[in-house]
Amino acid sequence: MSKTDNELNHLAIIMDGNGRWAKKRHKPRFVGHREGMDNVERITLAADKLGIKVLTLYAFSTENWARPKEEVAYLMNLPVRFFDKYMPTLMENNVKVNIMGYLDELPEKTYQIVQRAMSETANNTGLILNFAFNYGSRREITTAMQELGGMIEAGALKSEDITEKMISQYLMTKNFGKYQDPDLLIRTSGEQRISNFLLWQLAYSELAFSDKNWPDFDEDDLRKFVDDYKHRNRRFGKVDESDS
Repeated sequence: MSKTDNELNHLAIIMDGNGRWAKKRHKPRFVGHREGMDNVERITLAADKLGIKVLTLYAFSTENWARPKEEVAYLMNLPVRFFDKYMPTLMENNVKVNIMGYLDELPEKTYQIVQRAMSETANNTGLILNFAFNYGSRREITTAMQELGGMIEAGALKSEDITEKMISQYLMTKNFGKYQDPDLLIRTSGEQRISNFLLWQLAYSELAFSDKNWPDFDEDDLRKFVDDYKHRNRRFGKVDESDS
């Protein structure tokens, strides 16, 4: 298999372990979230240097609303902190920001800052920094099915005309074109589950897990995972010629 076959265009990361990072240091959970926010900038720049075109980060799930109110309030304010602090760096590095999720359910201040971040970076042509914020994959798929069902009811679509490609065009990653499905998913903190993240899009993605908590996951760790990915044999359900 040639190196070109394993080019890493879309990297997805479940940024897990902020709370555990803080607990290990006998600090409040919000300190871990703050450190995790700062690590986003470091990993984004490292991913850009590695030639990654789309970096999708799982920042807040639709299930995270069940966390303590004080923690949720802090998490809702993190985008404000992040973009106020790092927007100049993102602009300097030609990074384009995208936020996918149910944004209309966010607090007004959070909603305004994420909309502004997308607007101000809309003309950038470099790496796409895609935050999954108030995102849940089952809900995303359900929403897509509801839209397609509405088209069937209206007579604009026949059920037999629905294809996998069509379904993909109704998911929140549709704007990434040929890069809408991640090549590699990394989850930090030692947990080995998907947690309702990009369930459709991850169908044939490579998976990797780090024992490090997200604030400790650094540029060297990222490079090692990317190098490991490039040496994997991706068959997409086919038989490798070397095995036949």
